[in-house]
Amino acid sequence: MWNLIGFGLVVLIIVIFFTIIIAVYNSLIKLQNGVEGAWSQINVQLERRSDLIDNLVETVKGYSIHEKTTFQEVSQARSQLNNAETVKENEEADNVLTGTLKSLFAVAENYPELKADENFLELQDQLSQTEDKIADYRELYNEIVLTYNNKREVFPNSIIANFFSFPEAEYFEHDVNAEEVPEVDF
Repeated sequence: MWNLIGFGLVVLIIVIFFTIIIAVYNSLIKLQNGVEGAWSQINVQLERRSDLIDNLVETVKGYSIHEKTTFQEVSQARSQLNNAETVKENEEADNVLTGTLKSLFAVAENYPELKADENFLELQDQLSQTEDKIADYRELYNEIVLTYNNKREVFPNSIIANFFSFPEAEYFEHDVNAEEVPEVDF
């Protein structure tokens, strides 16, 4: 009789143990997917901004042929952002692009007829909205990363996370020297 009770307790402990492992594993998978989904939203907005910048550069080019260096810098920064693969590479490329956009808008400031151009104003408005979305999605992404990283680092989750090789997620930070988004208001 005691052997049967002892065997039942061992089976119950094993079932509880595996239930905990499965629950932690599934919660880590859900959070990891949340991190990837939030990153995807940032990428969508970064690509949208890249396309808008291309249109903006072409519009400004029509008004100013003398500013070749600025256009090349914006184009190179945009290309760097489009080719970035990791969160860190995206973060660095985003900071470079923000700096070059400031130069582009400084060029546009020299052309009053450009500032009144409807197409330019529409692109400027769309870029401003996209910058706001990027900031919002960056905040959401970083909140999900915090939740995921906390979940994978607490005990006993850390044992399971390490066993199944759940990597630490990177935050998407902005350059502390670029506290403001490019000024798109003329």
